[in-house]
Amino acid sequence: MHQLDSILKQFNYYKELGEKAMEQVSDEALFWQANPESNSIATIVKHLWGNMMSRWTDFLESDGEKPWREREAEFENDLQSRAEVMQKWNEGWTCLFNALQSLKTENRERIIYIRNQGHTVQEAIERQLAHYPYHIGQIIFIAKLHATESWKSLSIPRGGTMDYNQQKFEQEKKRAHFTDE
Repeated sequence: MHQLDSILKQFNYYKELGEKAMEQVSDEALFWQANPESNSIATIVKHLWGNMMSRWTDFLESDGEKPWREREAEFENDLQSRAEVMQKWNEGWTCLFNALQSLKTENRERIIYIRNQGHTVQEAIERQLAHYPYHIGQIIFIAKLHATESWKSLSIPRGGTMDYNQQKFEQEKKRAHFTDE
């Protein structure tokens, strides 16, 4: 289950990146759209929520695309407040973490379905581990556009690479997960 620990850490890492980005913008910026075809941060959160609720509810037993999911409605920008955005955000992540924490080693090679396409449990997890960071990157990009000069870097700040690397290379080599810092 060491691999599951790594997966949980990565999902947590991306959840925290999204939260740190959203914390840096005004309530109004959460709902901003560059044009009618683009998504606001709130809409991206609503889509992630819908995907997470569908994929992770009854994860091992039913198709990951639930009949009750209304995917098209996820792209309607109808959330009204930061509280609503964060409620959807947290509900989706709670569903994901509950499903993952209930997995057993023997489940990793089990076949589950998403839209009738078979995946091992491991493949289904990897699929979502690629999907969610894609959208969280969009959230970060939009947030960074709005925060401008007040943006606090979520990784190594510009101009800080030499110092960061020097600190790292002054330490002894060790086995660690990149999210442990």
